[in-house]
Amino acid sequence: MIAAQDLVALVRNYNPKTNAELIEAAYVYGRLMHDGQFRHSGEPYFTHPVAVAAILTEQRLDDATIITALLHDTIEDTKSTYSEIAERFGQEVADLVDGVTKLTNLQLSSTETKQAENFRKLFIAMSKDLRVILVKLADRLHNMRTIKAMRPEKQAQKARETMEIFAPLAGRMGMQWMREELEDLSFRVLNPEGRASIMRRFVMLHKEAGDVVHRITGDMRNLLEKQEIEAEVFGRAKKPYSIWRKMQAKDQGFSRLSDIYGFRIITESEEDCYRALGAIHQRWRAVPGRFKDYISQPKSNGYRSIHTTVSGRDGRRVEVQIRTRQMHDVAETGVAAHWSYRDGVRSGNPFAVDPAKWLASLTERFEEDDDHDAFLEAVKLEMYTDKVFCFTPKGEVIKLPKGATPIDFAYAIHTRIGNACVGAKVDGLRVPLWTRLKNGQSVVIITAEGQTPQATWIDIVATGRAKSAIRRALRAEDRERFIKLGRELARVAFEHVGKKATDKALSTAATALRIPDGEELLARLGSAEITGTEVVAAIYPNLKLNTSAEVEPKRAVIGLEPGRSFTLAPCCQPVPGERIVGITTRGQGVMVHAIDCEALAEFEDQTGRWMDIYWHGGEHPAKYSVSLDLTISNDAGVLGRICTLIGEQKANISDLHFLDRKPDFYRLMVDVDLKDVEHLHRVMTALQADSDVAEISRCRDASRLHASGDK
Repeated sequence: MIAAQDLVALVRNYNPKTNAELIEAAYVYGRLMHDGQFRHSGEPYFTHPVAVAAILTEQRLDDATIITALLHDTIEDTKSTYSEIAERFGQEVADLVDGVTKLTNLQLSSTETKQAENFRKLFIAMSKDLRVILVKLADRLHNMRTIKAMRPEKQAQKARETMEIFAPLAGRMGMQWMREELEDLSFRVLNPEGRASIMRRFVMLHKEAGDVVHRITGDMRNLLEKQEIEAEVFGRAKKPYSIWRKMQAKDQGFSRLSDIYGFRIITESEEDCYRALGAIHQRWRAVPGRFKDYISQPKSNGYRSIHTTVSGRDGRRVEVQIRTRQMHDVAETGVAAHWSYRDGVRSGNPFAVDPAKWLASLTERFEEDDDHDAFLEAVKLEMYTDKVFCFTPKGEVIKLPKGATPIDFAYAIHTRIGNACVGAKVDGLRVPLWTRLKNGQSVVIITAEGQTPQATWIDIVATGRAKSAIRRALRAEDRERFIKLGRELARVAFEHVGKKATDKALSTAATALRIPDGEELLARLGSAEITGTEVVAAIYPNLKLNTSAEVEPKRAVIGLEPGRSFTLAPCCQPVPGERIVGITTRGQGVMVHAIDCEALAEFEDQTGRWMDIYWHGGEHPAKYSVSLDLTISNDAGVLGRICTLIGEQKANISDLHFLDRKPDFYRLMVDVDLKDVEHLHRVMTALQADSDVAEISRCRDASRLHASGDK
């Protein structure tokens, strides 16, 4: 365990003006409070807070943060209290220790809804003082470094939580070194065989090619010296988990994987960064599409650096990062650079991000979402994605996460522009709204008066801001439509049990369901937040629903205008129970599509043709055809048994034809008439369980739409 004087010495290295007496007093107090407590390894428990404090000295943090690290478990695990810590070490330290205690008590890896609530609490705690999360990250890092002393199941739980929450959070805060170490320590627990395999291959590579890092580092230093560029060069092999992730993403083996080595050039000035880049590109061939300039376009956490990947004569690729000393300090400590000390004073790094502004940019729209699932989705979208940089027609830069679309771009400019978006041009060419944007593209948003967001946009956009804005707009602008549709759904549901959906009945149901009033109940019914069955059951809980009467196929869809006919789209073959949408067709009524039908893409710009429709909630007859693509063994009696299996599930085969015949298998298309999506699931499950069925899938073909004559 590090002695108190040695810990003070570590702080004094970067902050000669440190309050050594207060740090030593916290050390003595913490050791006294934890006296008699031991870690799983058998070591005195106080070795842990001291190690956490030492980790934070590497980031050159202030005295209050170091003292908090020494005391971070005292309120939770000892007889110490908030008031006692405030009295001895000041209000600032007491608040920080209390914040870390509250973070420790959050079960961040529990169920989704609970996890969303806890993420809210985490951000609230962070918003009060970001140093709380810095202590917590250092705490988690030391626990992961010493995780072998825990039970195997506890190791796995902590490693998963670290991989899913703490490592991405460290990366989002700009502390890339900590993210990499947390990921690799988790990888060691979760997949020891995979990690060991990569380490063995590194050893083999070293034997075959020699010390590649040392050789390339020397080449780069010589090159920069010749160009009279003052710089330091460092090289290293990338972490095993980073390599494993690339292997999985690119579906490549280790031998085919490129850029497993990374090199860093630290210069004295920004001008030298670009001179060094020129020298590197003159000496080695640049790999197209692998250049990023985060100096001219910094990340939101303050990160600045030039990234390029170059290829040597032997074809081996290496990644090179080029930045100044001040940029490097921010790259190492991220948002923590705001509190960093150098020579006894705050470092005053011009690239350090104000933590309050950084946190505000991360959380500005989370408070508007009451939906826990939507909040969690937004947090993960904002925290765990890399960025792309696109330009407005005026040359302004818009930062978006990878996978963002023109709709995200529109909402990033202004909510009003997002709501009115009808199309987009990327680099001068008209593109669909679901196009994924790339770095450096110029985007023009086309708007139209009277346009409103579509519900399908929720599944297209990639930013929390856009999702929240679309949901708000849909709730506000679609309320009347939802009320109208809800009234029709309520009428059908009540008639199904021989009752009438009067205003008084709806008001009574709303009270029973704890909904403000009958109008709100209709709005929720129309937006599918509640069902007609639930509304009826709220008033008549003991009423036996008449399920014997089947819904006539011509009345199967609700939400159509009186006298309007509908047809089920042949491309996706929707069945009752699936989410559906209607597309009006001139002279042909309404074409009913499944919400995920690929054929809907061609109607994206024709918003006036889209209709909200729903399946009737009653019992449907088995008259809805679905095509199943089956691959079965070519053996005596197999086809007959398959047909019998389908019949046993009370499903009728309306058509069957062979797609392919081979000596050992048949591939055939079977059209089956079904009641609903549950019936489909039962049939497919029964077939999948048969040992002679090699493959089964539901056949959906967008080309069938045009074959049917829809325009």
